Amino acid sequence: MKIHISNNAVDLGRVAGLRAAELIKKAIELKGFASIILATGTSQFEVIQQLLRDPAIAWDRVQMFHLDEYIGLPITHKASFRRYLIERFINLVPNLKSSHLIDGELDPETECDRLGALISQNPIDLAFVGIGENGHLAFNDPPADFDTESPYIVVNLDEGCRAQQMGEGWFDTMEDVPKRAISMSIKQIMKSKHIVCTVPDERKSQAVADCLTQEVSNLFPASVLQNHPNVDIYLDLDAASRLPENFLQDAK
Repeated sequence: MKIHISNNAVDLGRVAGLRAAELIKKAIELKGFASIILATGTSQFEVIQQLLRDPAIAWDRVQMFHLDEYIGLPITHKASFRRYLIERFINLVPNLKSSHLIDGELDPETECDRLGALISQNPIDLAFVGIGENGHLAFNDPPADFDTESPYIVVNLDEGCRAQQMGEGWFDTMEDVPKRAISMSIKQIMKSKHIVCTVPDERKSQAVADCLTQEVSNLFPASVLQNHPNVDIYLDLDAASRLPENFLQDAK
């Protein structure tokens, strides 16, 4: 696990995006194509923008899988992650090889099976993730399921997760925030060859400290990243503010 600390969210996204672009291009060079997992939310704004600025990425050799999505939320809603990816990424990369979005308006179990069959045939070169205010990884809220082999699962969203979504401005009230979602499972995320995790903002500082310094536990779902051999954690100064001094000294 490598920790990188930037002065602010913009610098964080730029540096993380540069590293991600390098990994995508390397995968294409080695095997002719790349398979990636894209996350959404405020933590990914600058990362995606940096990727789109790189003219050397052969997007026609990249296939994209979707990390998580609310159940029952229409694609027209501003919080729809499908809408986020279409507007912020897919529409801006017209020659993308393929994209596999989660449709939360379909039967959840059937959708999990459909996507699970697809991703099982496509080893992932790079996964983009963040860490939630409650320590979640994707929508795997604590206590997260560390054991299921299913690539995609139906999950219940806890109060902390739902409050974060409202606090970020995606919903007007807690009642508006869906209580269930489809999420990529912990084991599926961990199968990725490389992981780029970006976490800006002071409100996530306690979750960052818990997940990076405590023992691996499903009570701190993103702590499982400690067990991955190729993970880069990108933090801004605010998100890193509760890390102990030795972590800060070792960070780049």
